[in-house]
Amino acid sequence: MNNLRNSVRLIGFLGAAPELKEISKTKKLAKLSLATSDSYRNDKGERVEDTQWHNLVLWDKQADVAVKYLDKGSEIAIEGKLVTRNYSDKDGIKRYYTEILVNELLMLGRK
Repeated sequence: MNNLRNSVRLIGFLGAAPELKEISKTKKLAKLSLATSDSYRNDKGERVEDTQWHNLVLWDKQADVAVKYLDKGSEIAIEGKLVTRNYSDKDGIKRYYTEILVNELLMLGRK
């Protein structure tokens, strides 16, 4: 059951091409935004589409793969864990930022 602790699995489409940042000569970081959509019928019987956006972080070899093979609109499946950071903005207000640290990445869709 330890594998279920803080585990996230999502399938969705990228909102933009991955952004690569080189931290050092041996460390790379890629950031991606993933859209997941769900639809339901409201009280009036109308179909409503609900899209959620998720911030993804990939390190090193996964970052290289993402930058090389993924682009805006690519469909992917990921498994990872939630990480929340906080910071104070210029007005001193505490802000929170949640992202998914990706452990596994699977490219879906057409080649």
